[in-house]
Amino acid sequence: MSIADAIAESGAKAAGKRPYFLDDEIEAVLAITMAAVQELGVARQRIDTLERLLADKGVLSRAEIETFTPDPAAAVERALSNQEYIARVLRIVQQRNEAVQSEGDVASEEVGDELGASS
Repeated sequence: MSIADAIAESGAKAAGKRPYFLDDEIEAVLAITMAAVQELGVARQRIDTLERLLADKGVLSRAEIETFTPDPAAAVERALSNQEYIARVLRIVQQRNEAVQSEGDVASEEVGDELGASS
């Protein structure tokens, strides 16, 4: 199977077991890395937009942004946001734990195959 076929096939199903193409440990590291890369890319674009808008409108200079120190309430909000971010990045670890806990569960594609075979 080619890489293009593997990518197309992995995106074809909305339900069922998660496809793996590489060693399980490599897949986990790759998924974590890509989740972090996606989050970082979006965050950088948004930060750049905000900094440019604030500077263009004369609201804040880039130097003011660089030297900002959050108050305690903002620090708590940032800590919560960081925890949520880490949970998104490490989603594959959670999915693996959920898969282990539900090993006896039947996947929707298996039910469909069984129904199709009995027709």
